Amino acid sequence: MVGIKKVEYGKKQVLSTSDAIAYAVRFCEPKVTAVYPITPQTWIAEKITELINNGEMDSELILVESEHSSCSAILGAAATGVRTFSATSSQGLALMNEVLHVLSGMRLPSVFAIASRALSSPINIWADHSDMMNSRDTSWIQLFCESAQEAHDTIIQAYKISEKALLPVFVVVDGYTLSHVYEPVFIETKQKVKSFIGDYKPTHAYLNPKKPMTQGPIGYPSEYMDFKLEQQRAMNKALNVIKETNRKFKIKFGRSYGNGLIDERVRSKRVIIAMGSMCTTLRGLEKKYKKTKYEFSLIKIKSFRPFPKKELLRALSNATDIAVIDRAMSYGNAGPLFIEVSSALGEAGYRKRINNFIVGLGGREARIKDFEFIIKNIGRESYWINVNGGKNISFSAVI
Repeated sequence: MVGIKKVEYGKKQVLSTSDAIAYAVRFCEPKVTAVYPITPQTWIAEKITELINNGEMDSELILVESEHSSCSAILGAAATGVRTFSATSSQGLALMNEVLHVLSGMRLPSVFAIASRALSSPINIWADHSDMMNSRDTSWIQLFCESAQEAHDTIIQAYKISEKALLPVFVVVDGYTLSHVYEPVFIETKQKVKSFIGDYKPTHAYLNPKKPMTQGPIGYPSEYMDFKLEQQRAMNKALNVIKETNRKFKIKFGRSYGNGLIDERVRSKRVIIAMGSMCTTLRGLEKKYKKTKYEFSLIKIKSFRPFPKKELLRALSNATDIAVIDRAMSYGNAGPLFIEVSSALGEAGYRKRINNFIVGLGGREARIKDFEFIIKNIGRESYWINVNGGKNISFSAVI
């Protein structure tokens, strides 16, 4: 079990990212938690189980037989109008896929923590973003975190975002690379978190005999598309919900993450775009190469869904050379983040040199020298980094 030492609330202390997530969940008071253990998410589930068993967290814990069942249990609980929580990884998230669409289609708020991990085959338990990219079209908000503190804070924000946007939210940390890392984290207090997110007042609690409502009937061709249009509109509106929540969080807690959608301070015409824990390494290299011929600016994408096109295009307006780093692959095309970025540039009519680097699939180590190779080749050719010890050219693009 995780969490031997006693945690002091309202203070900074060294904790695992998994513990930091669990304590944030505790403060948000989900009435139902349904989890199934899967590496590397299990630490989150274990800590929450410990908090419930110790009487520190008031939540109905449902131990299910699979991730499909845990997501189904969350669906039923959320439909009664209570806060809910789950966590999973990789094949577990893939097994949930059927019910993920139902949760978002019913516009039920919920928050899931994802310790992102490679999908099989071959079997692999280490970090990459393939599980999240497999779920990108489920109409869930996806928020990627760089640090333990950001994960703690994003869980808190996620409940407010989900309940305002009427869409479920994934809070994503890189498996092992971040989920099992110990870092200094300021753990908030229950009172302060509660004053920020407020009491949950569901706008539509379906399973209420006093206010009966038909939910989940067949959607005929004459109506189905209208429901999907509403989901798209909700995603578009969520962009402002995320930004506003991040702004209010900064006022309340003194911390923020860019504007909630992207984190950027673009000063160079050479730009690298990335997500997740690798951004920490890139920040160090950004400082190292400042005022050299290899100077670059980092743009961290925090919200992959909804995708912040407007903010990204503004940040890239003066850039000439762009590199996009992916920890996943859309086989037969390119990295998913690269596809999003190049599509946004093309729609806007921007002409930029842009290339794609695929790194760290299945937990393969992305070394300093690999990132330095990327820095020196921004906007040139695209590569799979560190494939059998080499660098294989994949493709290049000018948008």
